[in-house]
Amino acid sequence: MDLRLLLVNAEEWEQRAAAHTARLGPYVEPHLERRRLQVKHPVHDFLFTYYSYRPSQLMRWQPPGELDAAKLPLARSTLALLRATAGREGNFGCFGLHEWAMVYRDPETRHPQPLRLGHDGTNRVVDSHRIGCSHWDAYRFFTPAALPLNTLRPFKDDRTDFEQPACLHATMDLYKHAYRLAGVLGSDLVADAFELAWDVRIMDMRAAPYDMSGLVIDPYGIEWTPITIETSEGKREYAALQRRYAERATPIRERMVEALDQAVDAIDAIDRSPSSGTAIRH
Repeated sequence: MDLRLLLVNAEEWEQRAAAHTARLGPYVEPHLERRRLQVKHPVHDFLFTYYSYRPSQLMRWQPPGELDAAKLPLARSTLALLRATAGREGNFGCFGLHEWAMVYRDPETRHPQPLRLGHDGTNRVVDSHRIGCSHWDAYRFFTPAALPLNTLRPFKDDRTDFEQPACLHATMDLYKHAYRLAGVLGSDLVADAFELAWDVRIMDMRAAPYDMSGLVIDPYGIEWTPITIETSEGKREYAALQRRYAERATPIRERMVEALDQAVDAIDAIDRSPSSGTAIRH
């Protein structure tokens, strides 16, 4: 028997599952249709390809439940990363230059869309700005020419030394942390993190160097427009949106920290007891 049925009766489970499906359907269903037609979307595919949570998993609702002892190392490392991120001051002056550094002085680009300012114009933007990218999973995609321009040197194993709450990719990664520990955090928190990551991804690609004119943004049905980070107006727009999304991320991160802290403490208490178990109820 699923012990979560003791916390949520079958009728409530069915109602909340239906609400969850209705909530996420407008994001997931267009993706599934594009996938059926083999049509790529340079903004939205990222949430379904870079992140490993399948659409069917995302659409399945579950309440907070058990933390298996096998997930304890992941819970500990995630908790440490979230706390370190929350405890650091946000950098609201990066202006999304990580995407520009990924195509700097390289004839190849990561997307088939053309560069909005061309190669020379893109290179000039990078040359005229200070790059301070704190996120390893962005920094590692910098072109060889751009790597030494970054004022920080984040790496895979020292994320707790660099991650900060203004970073768009750190905010999107809240979705990854949520689904990797969905069994203890529950689907409502996963959905909150997913919707935030969705909006942040749109912003990230609006500030990227590509020209995606004519691209329609789901589920809002609006056309893509650029954030011209090379201009003063664009910088102001970027920083304002960055602050807005950092504010949205704060309560999501706090809820994760609270839930994981309780789960880790509880399983540690079981391990210290004369007879230890393998899982705890959250």
